[in-house]
Amino acid sequence: MSIRVLDCTLRDGGYCNDWRFEHRNIVKITSGLVAASVDIIECGFLTNKVSYDAERSKYPTLGDIARIIPQDRAGKMFVCMVNYGEYRIEDLPVYDGSSVDGIRVAFHKRDMLDALEFCEAIQKKGYKVFVQAMVSLAYSDEEFLDMIHRVNEFAPYAFYIVDSFGVMRRKDLTRLFYVVEHNLNEAICIGYHAHNNMQLAYSNAQALADIRTKRSLIIDVSVFGMGRGAGNLNTELFLEYLNDNLGANYQLKPLLTIIDEILNVFYQQNYWGYSLPNYLSAKHNAHPNYANYLDAKKTLTVESIDEIFAMMDDDKRIVYDQAYIENLYLQYMEKGHTNESRMSEFAEQVRGKTVLLIAPGKSSREEAENICKKVQQPNVLSISVNFDYAICDTDYIFVSNLRRYKELSSAKKDKCIVTSNIPAQDTYLQVKYQDLLNTHDYARDNAGMMLIKLLIRAGAKKILLAGVDGYSVDPTQNFADQKMNFFTQKATFEAMNAGMNSALQEFATQIDIEFATNPRYLSLPH
Repeated sequence: MSIRVLDCTLRDGGYCNDWRFEHRNIVKITSGLVAASVDIIECGFLTNKVSYDAERSKYPTLGDIARIIPQDRAGKMFVCMVNYGEYRIEDLPVYDGSSVDGIRVAFHKRDMLDALEFCEAIQKKGYKVFVQAMVSLAYSDEEFLDMIHRVNEFAPYAFYIVDSFGVMRRKDLTRLFYVVEHNLNEAICIGYHAHNNMQLAYSNAQALADIRTKRSLIIDVSVFGMGRGAGNLNTELFLEYLNDNLGANYQLKPLLTIIDEILNVFYQQNYWGYSLPNYLSAKHNAHPNYANYLDAKKTLTVESIDEIFAMMDDDKRIVYDQAYIENLYLQYMEKGHTNESRMSEFAEQVRGKTVLLIAPGKSSREEAENICKKVQQPNVLSISVNFDYAICDTDYIFVSNLRRYKELSSAKKDKCIVTSNIPAQDTYLQVKYQDLLNTHDYARDNAGMMLIKLLIRAGAKKILLAGVDGYSVDPTQNFADQKMNFFTQKATFEAMNAGMNSALQEFATQIDIEFATNPRYLSLPH
């Protein structure tokens, strides 16, 4: 048996930073992988959906990819990936050795027949073709065998077992391997691509490497495990295993340099690796982006995320559908009961008054003296949002987040105004969750925006915003209480600010709104 390693850091790792590695880093990574003696190096995506950007590892042409391949290839193979449907075969030049040697084609089960024709067309142009049927476990044995027989007809360079969602146990992998080994043309390499949702990528790769077979194997890795969600099999770990156990002679120091000088920065900006949401996506055999979406809400307990996954239709799990998961999330959040018997009483207290809305942003602590003075004014009603403002007592606490509700002491819950997704008893008021949503992306169920909508409905005269700061891309700057910090992508924080700004500008046409503390990242119309 011969085992070769394919590093996909610049392609799969790009899900963590929008493929924006920067040109100098892309060159350092490819050169470092050559120095480490990695057998096959994936340079990124080839796609018609982008224009050339030297800072990103997504490329519109093979000529663009050629710019980052070292002049001395040291006998290594360079490849790229195409997502089926994202690149026109007529744009692919005949192979001349100036760019990549091979092209990996990833496709969904529904596209199998057309994708295999696409693979064959690429092969006819002279490239080594890697057939990557995503989510191998989505195929029945009969369907998988049928695909193998079709692959044998044109004999590509490699055929892959793909664990797209990180759900394969060892028994799943070995079963599929023997199905492939016994039926695939012997000239075709067998590949394995793992994800780490259940922390099994490393042990599964070891199990595959230890199988006695005459077949040529290719095992995918990425430096530091960089990859979407739970990440991939770590290059540095697996190469060390091959060195120690199978007599390989890979060099590890260049990989450690890549981690230290390049990838650590991306890791700190957007963490990847094992997490409970990613475990749950694997448990339910669902696309990892569903886990990312639900986790980014920061309104759900792990039990709630598990329940939402359980609600999903089987045919929706494999391909990510953001509109579907958003509707499912809202459907889940809308369940529960309401108790608006005191709504008229609450409206009577609010009507014609100034309401001081206190959110947990950093300014709620830094400008506490000013906030407390306003709380004590006779014609001001004060309401904190998703937390108990311990610096000075507020009239009410508005809660739409189950996690935050569980953190409140029982003594405080009798003055809580909660939304119907909170399974609460003996609160002052419980209002319908759906009624308080707005139409602005990334702020649709923002708790502060929900409360503003409730206050407008109740007839408030004016709203003062304290601690409504918006979000810094440095999450340690976002909350007065550091325990409330959460980490997400820079683009998500920016989108949340944009959504809140849009919502505030809409609300400002309906009621007088003013910032009582420095909003930092938000603004109102002048």
